[in-house]
Amino acid sequence: MRALVIAVLAAATLSACTTGEKTASGAGVGAIVGGAVTQSAGGAVVGALIGGFGTYLAETGDGMCQYRNSRGQIYTARCHWL
Repeated sequence: MRALVIAVLAAATLSACTTGEKTASGAGVGAIVGGAVTQSAGGAVVGALIGGFGTYLAETGDGMCQYRNSRGQIYTARCHWL
């Protein structure tokens, strides 16, 4: 069952569009994996931090981020915080 949940969340991470969505789903996958491996809430928190931060670094490595405007269109622009 755990493997199925992890596989579904990993697929959700790949299907996310914007940088924020990818970072959030990476944190979610990290939390589930960390919690499943350590069987503790602390492991889930550490997994969420590692998964979210790792996904963020991978997505912003080139200095460009994806955003969704008010009409739902996705566009790429320089990251606001870089």
